[in-house]
Amino acid sequence: MEARGISRALIIPGIMSHTGNEEDRMSKISLADVIALPIEERILLVEDIWDSIAAVPGAIPLTEEQRTELDRRLTAYHQNPQEGTPWDVVKNRVRSRRLD
Repeated sequence: MEARGISRALIIPGIMSHTGNEEDRMSKISLADVIALPIEERILLVEDIWDSIAAVPGAIPLTEEQRTELDRRLTAYHQNPQEGTPWDVVKNRVRSRRLD
């Protein structure tokens, strides 16, 4: 089965192959294999991938414009830390709007 015509293989450490063989923990899995996973497992996989990316922030190059914007925001925060809105408040506001 090909997902949207894509048959490339992914190497995902710690993911067992569809055979469930413990020795296959570094096996290649296809995009179709990932898409065949239940949604909950795909979400967990994406979270694991994102965590692995976030663990090495220096590996993600920033453009000069991005660096300038981040510096501007950090300076604004240091000048007035109470100006922002806590993440929990923002998250709840967004979630409540989606339910409307």
